[in-house]
Amino acid sequence: MYVADLINEFLESLEVENGRSRYTTRNYELYLSRLLEFQNEFDPENDLKPEDINEEWLRKYRLWLNRYLTERGKNLTVMTQNYHLIALRGFLKYLAKRKIKSLDPVLVELPRTHRAQVTFLYVDELNRIMEQIPLDTEDGLRDKAIFELLFSTGLRVSELVSLNRENVNLSRREFMVRGKGQKDRPVFISQAAADAVQDYLDERKDSLPALFLNNSRNQPMVGTKGDYRRLTPRSIERIINKYVRMAGITKHVTPHTLRHSFATDLLTNGADLRAVQSLLGHSNISTTQIYTHVTDAHLKEVHEKFHSDVE
Repeated sequence: MYVADLINEFLESLEVENGRSRYTTRNYELYLSRLLEFQNEFDPENDLKPEDINEEWLRKYRLWLNRYLTERGKNLTVMTQNYHLIALRGFLKYLAKRKIKSLDPVLVELPRTHRAQVTFLYVDELNRIMEQIPLDTEDGLRDKAIFELLFSTGLRVSELVSLNRENVNLSRREFMVRGKGQKDRPVFISQAAADAVQDYLDERKDSLPALFLNNSRNQPMVGTKGDYRRLTPRSIERIINKYVRMAGITKHVTPHTLRHSFATDLLTNGADLRAVQSLLGHSNISTTQIYTHVTDAHLKEVHEKFHSDVE
């Protein structure tokens, strides 16, 4: 069998047997398609077979990834190269499980990366942003609800766009969300966020299931379940950038920045790290520990309060 055929079977197994989301599967499909793109340049006369993947092939593939230029003429970041190698390693594990001879997955080592500093917004910055949102239109009410919900819950943008109206209990101000790895976790909403979402829903005249809709007149009417009107992660990013610019904030702000802001705000106000881990849906607390930088601001205060002076 050829690798191209086996990749298709691997992607199906990710979704069916491993319970991965369609979003994750699409990412794996992109990363593994680059593998075939490399093979087409490396050896265009022959389709790639599992036994062709050896240490020398891997070395050349990694070099190719490091020199790869995107459509915008930019190189792949080290983190993005890692994602490609993680996808390759997962594919090789799949081959090993099926007893198909290929490269040992343990030989696919990942380069070290330096974790970028976490960017977050202070509450006063969030207030400045939300002051820019007009509340006399349906779009404005929607955008305010998006900001409030992201900051109140720490939702990932993929989790936010997949929400339906029926998922969110505004009276109890809590609901369950399915995150990475198909894991469910409880989500709690502030009263301000619940009110903002309710104001938006009260303004809507449709019966579509999606919690947040794209009201663009150019939106194509595709599908039968109303998902053609559902906002996408990219749409959410554009909405956030619009108001960040209007507020004159120069930080690079994405939907994930609001997730960082949610976690940072909790820890600053004394929340337990384990509790924040659960609220964020992190499987490993080491992921949550990137937010412990917020305690640095209190160190001087603690030092002055508890350290004794020598007389």
